[in-house]
Amino acid sequence: MNYHLILTRKCNLNCVYCHGGEYEGADTEIKYPLGDLMEFLSLDPDPQLMFYGGEPTLRPRLLEDIMRKIPDSRFMLQTNATHLDEISPEYVRKFHSILVSVDGKRSTTDHYRSEGIYDSVISSVRWLRKIGYQGDIVARMAVSEETDIYRDVVHLLELTEPKFDHVHWQLNVVWDAEGNWTNYDKWVESSYKPGIEKLIDYWVAAMRTGEVMGVVPFLPIMRDILSGDSSMLRCGSGIDTFAIHVDGSIGVCPISPDWDFSIVGDIRSTKPEELKNIMKVQEPCPSCEIYDLCGGRCLFANRQRLWGEDGFRKICDTVFHLIDNLRMVTPEVKELLEQNVIESESFDYPEFNNGCEIIP
Repeated sequence: MNYHLILTRKCNLNCVYCHGGEYEGADTEIKYPLGDLMEFLSLDPDPQLMFYGGEPTLRPRLLEDIMRKIPDSRFMLQTNATHLDEISPEYVRKFHSILVSVDGKRSTTDHYRSEGIYDSVISSVRWLRKIGYQGDIVARMAVSEETDIYRDVVHLLELTEPKFDHVHWQLNVVWDAEGNWTNYDKWVESSYKPGIEKLIDYWVAAMRTGEVMGVVPFLPIMRDILSGDSSMLRCGSGIDTFAIHVDGSIGVCPISPDWDFSIVGDIRSTKPEELKNIMKVQEPCPSCEIYDLCGGRCLFANRQRLWGEDGFRKICDTVFHLIDNLRMVTPEVKELLEQNVIESESFDYPEFNNGCEIIP
């Protein structure tokens, strides 16, 4: 099972779409004895920990202590990377994947995250390479109105010093108030959708030279289009992926600790085996024509229609558009596979659930 382990709800940044820096006080910190966590995890034959926050690197010694206590687990990290080098290199090198929050070009990232953050993040990723980190470095973008999806994704893909192995993005929808957008509908139609189409063309053009670039939302969807396989909710929330909050409660998703529906257990009273498949997406998702490929996009959005039914459908429309356009290029991808220009294994991502939701 996969667990987002919230080390603290505090964050040193106050990004425009998150406001994580607003969390203050005792409720931000872990309240349970670590022995309770270790006892809970000992009941899972294959635990995977994804350190999460807030900003988990604000608690580097706590993070290292947990890693020492369960050395045989698989570890992931999601971080804004501004304090990444405060974790000892010997522990950093143990991470299977590190998801680094960066939103594209310097101007885009600094607009959302504060001036100077882009340079800080890039410096931290260079440090990762310098200390010999061999795992998967993922540029994880939060995408909102200032984003040009083609420009910003390509910028991150084409960086060479440092190089990101993969680029992922999540739309700033539902968990951000709809009123925070100047004009969501216009942005989707005039910027996001055309940018996705252009990005898919760019992705396929690289395949013609033998390179399958690490565009996370494209890879597993294309794999399943090619194979005919289907997927449940790709992020795994409520199925095999959960969040352990600072009070010891267990939720289906790390972003929704304050919503009663999302709390499904507690490390002191729940066994891991009791959690598996405890919550799934409801209608209209299971009856949707693209459910086998989408899987439901987001459990939180499915259960809490914060943008209303109309807003929910608008977000779904971006997924339809993404899948439709990937299907359009599938014949050429098949041809490149048949000609051995590319290999089918290139689409097998992620190796393990690393916190990338897949569906933006």
